[in-house]
Amino acid sequence: MDIGTFRGVMTLLIMIAFLGVVAWAFSRRRRDDFDEASRLPFADDDEAPDRVRDKPEDNDA
Repeated sequence: MDIGTFRGVMTLLIMIAFLGVVAWAFSRRRRDDFDEASRLPFADDDEAPDRVRDKPEDNDA
């Protein structure tokens, strides 16, 4: 196998992987998940219990 054949095979594999990612991203089964993720920036901060709000930091040392 020469370098040209190797590069052609690698190009084909990468193109198939790219088309697979595109198909996954635009599939109808994933639409609800992506719609929910698109609304995350507008979610209320009170819904995130792991985030501490208005906590003073002790950097006076």
